[in-house]
Amino acid sequence: MTLITIWEEFEKSAEMLYLRDPLNTRYSLKYSHSKGIVIVKITDNKKCLLYKTEVQQDVRKIDNFISNLIRHMASNDN
Repeated sequence: MTLITIWEEFEKSAEMLYLRDPLNTRYSLKYSHSKGIVIVKITDNKKCLLYKTEVQQDVRKIDNFISNLIRHMASNDN
């Protein structure tokens, strides 16, 4: 697993990972209320990217990224 601490770097790497192998790529989102941490993980079974944040403003960035990723997954352009 590769922990990326800069959001823009994670977003770019995750999108490239998805575009390389869209059929085998998946993501997960985990929230720990007791720790106040949001974790986003994206993997294609060969490479795993991880982003962890405690900053509430990053949740909006994560939401936009997930929305874009779902649009890619739902489009017919695969």
